[in-house]
Amino acid sequence: MQAKEPPTPEEEPLELARFRQEWLAELTRRKAARGAPGKASASQDAVASELQQGSSNATIQSSAVPAAFPQILPSSSTQIIAGVPSALATYTPSTHLAQAPLPPKLGSALSIYRRAVEHEQRGELDDALVLYRQAFRMDGHVDRVYHREEMLASISAAQQEPLHKTASPTTDASVNEMTANMQNSLALKSRAAMPTVRGTGTLASLLDNFPNDLSFQPEVEEVPVHLQKVPDELLVMIIRKLDKTSIERFASVNRKARAITLDSVIWREFVAATYRPPQVADVEDMTLVLERCLYDYRRVYIEHPRVRLDGVYIATCHYVRPGLSENSWVNISHLITYHRYLRFFPNGQVLSLLANEEHTPQQVIPLLKPTLRMKGLYIGTWHLAGTTIQLSDLLDASGRFPIPADNQSSHSHVIESAEGNRYMFVMTLNLVSRPLGRWNKMHIEAYNSVNLETGVMNAVALKQERPFWFSKVRSYHSH
Repeated sequence: MQAKEPPTPEEEPLELARFRQEWLAELTRRKAARGAPGKASASQDAVASELQQGSSNATIQSSAVPAAFPQILPSSSTQIIAGVPSALATYTPSTHLAQAPLPPKLGSALSIYRRAVEHEQRGELDDALVLYRQAFRMDGHVDRVYHREEMLASISAAQQEPLHKTASPTTDASVNEMTANMQNSLALKSRAAMPTVRGTGTLASLLDNFPNDLSFQPEVEEVPVHLQKVPDELLVMIIRKLDKTSIERFASVNRKARAITLDSVIWREFVAATYRPPQVADVEDMTLVLERCLYDYRRVYIEHPRVRLDGVYIATCHYVRPGLSENSWVNISHLITYHRYLRFFPNGQVLSLLANEEHTPQQVIPLLKPTLRMKGLYIGTWHLAGTTIQLSDLLDASGRFPIPADNQSSHSHVIESAEGNRYMFVMTLNLVSRPLGRWNKMHIEAYNSVNLETGVMNAVALKQERPFWFSKVRSYHSH
């Protein structure tokens, strides 16, 4: 087999010719800087002959890498960063000098990543986390490209300085800096995937104004504060045993109490225990909600809709009914009051009770259980989608036997014999929070009856209906 002849100047790639000219000019400049101007032309000719002789059996990358950077630059153009396109991951002096443009999407992600780094260096962690997530959504390997660009910039800066024989300290420093930057990148990427935040929005700006040395201060200076001796970790474990109302009351004591109650471990447990079907259609949907709230679990628990299970929703309704009078000059009117009750259970079961004024809320609430049997009681199922609550399969349970305690599932009332029930009811409600985080009000959007024999659906008139308001009941359990 005949050896391949070196390419002629006409066949030589433009990129190789441009690199050879720039490299010769760089060597000439360095020779002149070291005080040997008379030998520049000879050195230039020698280097030109060496490059032309080696072009037939070596690639441009292997022949052009300076000896001063053996630990940084690869000796072959086939070394690629894992997960990064080859056009970006492969570094050669020719591509560096030619400044190959990045793809538009990757360039935008790199710009956002640089802004995130600047925010983090200034201590603006909330803004940095938002920008980090935005950059990683646009390109999953933007951190590697960023550190590659930083490495190329440092190499370019080093090439502008006079080249000395003992360049190993600079090389070691560059390698150490690259290693430290890569470790920081991995830590930041992990934090961006699942960070532990203490507060966002207005609460975050409030925490920024808190001093670093928070403590429990006594109301009277002479009286010691024993709570100050308890470690913060132990306080968090104690707070995890409290309910939401008690936690917020403790947080109002002072600044340190507020900072401790914002620990993500506390509120993550509430979110995990609350937002599961039928509160959400799928647990995976909560991932988007957590990302939108920057993994601030307290904010998720306050702002994301949820049906309260630790009490009952009551609607107090009134209407006026004309009465009879023996005297034609006297008109008698009766004010009729009745209540609608809705109690929701975590297994998807709901109780709907319509009771007149003979049964007061004080009498009904302790009895409002799946085992209750009285006129006006309906048992059905519920699920929440956004702020819309759908009650379905509402069947009259007043004439049926009580359901055993070990069989109180969401569909147990449907499994029972439906004989005697001609109609099934469907109710649609809208969940509202007054004030924010309470989720304590429901408006009836639609109320329909379904004929079980014909399947015909008819709307039920809602003239005197009023909104449901939540009332907490201590004896009810939320989970």
